[in-house]
Amino acid sequence: MRHVPATVHELSRIGLLSGLPGEQLHRLAGKMAREEVPAGSPVVTQGDAGERFYVLLAGMLNVSQEGLGERRVLRPGEYFGEVALAMNIPRTATVRAITPAIVASCDRETFDEHLRPLFAEDA
Repeated sequence: MRHVPATVHELSRIGLLSGLPGEQLHRLAGKMAREEVPAGSPVVTQGDAGERFYVLLAGMLNVSQEGLGERRVLRPGEYFGEVALAMNIPRTATVRAITPAIVASCDRETFDEHLRPLFAEDA
């Protein structure tokens, strides 16, 4: 699969990332792969190893958990996947596209370098 980076403009519309300095946002954009997800397709599956962090650029995603059913709907500007990376545990939910969607994701190394500090501030 061809790596298509996310754009700085796309990432700047994500609330979590909007406060990053321009240069850091630019470096992060280059490391985040953009991906189109067909309606009905899973982006992550509960129980799988968590190796990527995701932001939703377009479309709508459904978050569900085994035994609990649908938990919430994600809209553009929201993110997911940080729990598995931050806590080093398997995926805690399945995230599936309700509509055709576009996500951008990064690997653990990029998450640790650029994004983990954003979550540390919330703690």
